Amino acid sequence: MAKNKGKSKRRIKDWQSRFEADQDVEATRSRRGKFSPREVKLGEGSFAGGGGDKLRDMQRREGIVTGVLRRGAWVRVGQDDLFCGLAKTFRVPEGSEKTTPLTVGDDVTVVLVKPEHTDGQIDLDRNRMDGMILSRQPRRTLLARPQPMSGKRRTAHDDNAFVKVLAANMDVLLIVIATAKPSTRRGLVDRFLIVAERGELTPILTVNKIDLKPSDKYEEIMADLRSQAVTIFPCSAKTGEGLDRLQTALVGKRSVLAGASGVGKTSLINALVPKVDAATQPVREKDDRGRHTTSQARLYDLPPGGLLVDTPGIRELGVGITPAELPWYFPEFEEFVPQCKFYNCSHTHEPNCAVIQAVEKEKILPRRYESYLRILDTLEEK
Repeated sequence: MAKNKGKSKRRIKDWQSRFEADQDVEATRSRRGKFSPREVKLGEGSFAGGGGDKLRDMQRREGIVTGVLRRGAWVRVGQDDLFCGLAKTFRVPEGSEKTTPLTVGDDVTVVLVKPEHTDGQIDLDRNRMDGMILSRQPRRTLLARPQPMSGKRRTAHDDNAFVKVLAANMDVLLIVIATAKPSTRRGLVDRFLIVAERGELTPILTVNKIDLKPSDKYEEIMADLRSQAVTIFPCSAKTGEGLDRLQTALVGKRSVLAGASGVGKTSLINALVPKVDAATQPVREKDDRGRHTTSQARLYDLPPGGLLVDTPGIRELGVGITPAELPWYFPEFEEFVPQCKFYNCSHTHEPNCAVIQAVEKEKILPRRYESYLRILDTLEEK
């Protein structure tokens, strides 16, 4: 320690003397101490045939993410599907720091490999990539669910959840339920409707497996949904009944499938998109619940035009709103909320609550009110 004592003071004095003598201070710095413009170079193993090309000198193209893997992402550029890595300068748009950085449906800017790098035995190069993703555009819409951040990253003053984005820039949320096996969970449908409105997606309800005998509460649930003016398409991926009407509704749109495991989302993909042959699994008999077959979101092309995204099955779905915001996601509450005695009424126990009175007079369906209370409980627990 004694050997380096006073070294910083001597360095400052030396810098001041050169500055007063009008010398070029930057020129006298060591190479390590000099500032250099931020550049990204591709590593030697990044492409077949070598590397070292600066990203700013390479061809840039716009594309859409069709799949995300651990080592990179598949990006559709024109008619080509390219496997791309992330550039070191990749940053998410401002305000998206606590969301999934890259997901299916994202619009991105990529740089492409020069033709000379595609020569040779590229099939033997495990590290080879077709390009690098430089940036991501802001998302128009999203299908997302909040999930707690790891305890290591959270503090007593930071209770924000990390938002896992399942798909981005979609037009339609295709909510898939089944008449039976598994039975319809009305609470999960309510949550999907909230997520669709929050993500600015148009919800369409697809009732699959109409070839099976309906469960006990199926007709009651369907009557509730029809009263909410939700667009409903009954169909069967097994027999093909009703698929033509559904396919017509999806032409020219970006749609994302969502629903509980086992309702037949992947079977619908196989029925709507010929020659895909995506893997499926039967429902477990012991608890009437689906198995997770799709492990990550994937994008498919619909033959008449349009895109369809398959997402992993969801058994629990966070909605990412506050208790005060929840009533506004129940359209039937809208007429009565302004009539409540208290402006911050929670519609659970307060006197002269117009919503509770409407439930008692059956102007609001009791089952919908019960769904509101269940979702409210989960929000207040956080």
